[in-house]
Amino acid sequence: MGFHTFDVSRADALEDPSRYEFLSVDELLALLDPQLDDTIADLGSGTGFYTDAIAPYVETLYAVDVQAAMHDAYREKGAPENVDFVTAEVQDLPFDDDALDGAVSTMTYHEFASPEASAELARVIAPGGRLAIADWTAAGEGIEGPPVDERYNAQTATEHLEAVGFEVVSAQDRRETFVLEAQR
Repeated sequence: MGFHTFDVSRADALEDPSRYEFLSVDELLALLDPQLDDTIADLGSGTGFYTDAIAPYVETLYAVDVQAAMHDAYREKGAPENVDFVTAEVQDLPFDDDALDGAVSTMTYHEFASPEASAELARVIAPGGRLAIADWTAAGEGIEGPPVDERYNAQTATEHLEAVGFEVVSAQDRRETFVLEAQR
């Protein structure tokens, strides 16, 4: 995720329920469509705000973050038993080929977007697996989230993923965010 990471000294802000204005739990679960026997990775999990919402619906959930301090904050808050912590960059995930049934990125795509990260996701997500992304859009005004020049839009994210073999099922820019659902 090295391009831009969330300041861990502001980790408490990641627990703000107003985040649901931009992505509800129901919307996230609809994009990901988790199954009870799934192994899923939450890319850029931070303090586990959305990770906690996914955990009851899967067997194993990897909380992936480049900052070990975010894992510490999540552990302190309390994580579900099926959450395993992984400190890694998205372009260098410590999973076997086809190890994941899916992955999710909530407001973190701009932190890791690169050809290497896209290729790595194609490597670790099994054929038929799903990828759900919700992030700040470059088409937004930048009132919330990172500066607009650090963002991507739905079309660019689609191009990144299609270049490595994902089928983008849906992608939509919204007021300040975009949502994308893809399948490997």
